[in-house]
Amino acid sequence: MQLQLAAYIEYLQSERQVSAHTLSAYHSDLAKVLDFTQQQHVDTWGELQVAHVRQLVAQLHKGGLSGRSIARLLSAVRGLYAYLVREGLCQHDPAAGIRPPKGPRKLPKVLDVDRAQQLLDSPVADDFSACRDHAILELLYSSGLRLSELVGLNRADIDLAQGLVLVLGKGNKQRLLPVGSKAIAAVQHWLTVRDQVQSHDQALFIGVRGRRMSPQLVRERVRQAGARELGQHLHPHMLRHSFASHILESSHDLRAVQELLGHTDISTTQIYTHLDFQHLAQVYDQAHPRARRKPTE
Repeated sequence: MQLQLAAYIEYLQSERQVSAHTLSAYHSDLAKVLDFTQQQHVDTWGELQVAHVRQLVAQLHKGGLSGRSIARLLSAVRGLYAYLVREGLCQHDPAAGIRPPKGPRKLPKVLDVDRAQQLLDSPVADDFSACRDHAILELLYSSGLRLSELVGLNRADIDLAQGLVLVLGKGNKQRLLPVGSKAIAAVQHWLTVRDQVQSHDQALFIGVRGRRMSPQLVRERVRQAGARELGQHLHPHMLRHSFASHILESSHDLRAVQELLGHTDISTTQIYTHLDFQHLAQVYDQAHPRARRKPTE
């Protein structure tokens, strides 16, 4: 079972070319399943049944694992069994039809428009790291990029004259996104600074040694910017959430936001309608003289 699992992970890496983050998540989830099969004295993947998977789900949920994490684990199991069936190593999928337990859906944290402007309009020092970090912040907020999409960008992927950026999203799906004028100006300035460092890497964003920035480094630089300029925790996905929320507030076009974010399922995008309504409700409560509700309500 371990050998077949290792072969599947290798398949994901070499043929499917999934991201390092996805690969790590699948490996971690399937390791949990493998541990469970050993506890249940299941000797082959073909012996794992629906009842086993239901028991595992109940066990993980009771142990405090969120519904979202369990959903990811079930997705990993389905992927594994699709591979095993295709390779003739198994004839069924024991996770088929099993749904994860529903948990409270948390609304994403966003910056309001004023806070976003405060972050991006702060003075920028004229040095390598500061110019690069400012361009990163502008591009994340301007185009709603995922962290993996940002660090995967090459110089050729952004067309500053046309104001467009080509990103490679989940499932190796490409999408062409507009880039705002402020972000264009920030990236243009960054490129003049970038060219002062010798680098053979075609990455748009590089470190001081000329190599492509890692996701961890980008997270840290964004965190530092949030602490310095806003006095709060900030992460790259918060800028993506803010982008989506602000676009939806202005346009009320959920389909357009879905396309911009690269969501396959519009239900994923619909969480921003809850944010939009929450914002409208707050405005209503604050502005209408007879609308203020009691704290308990």
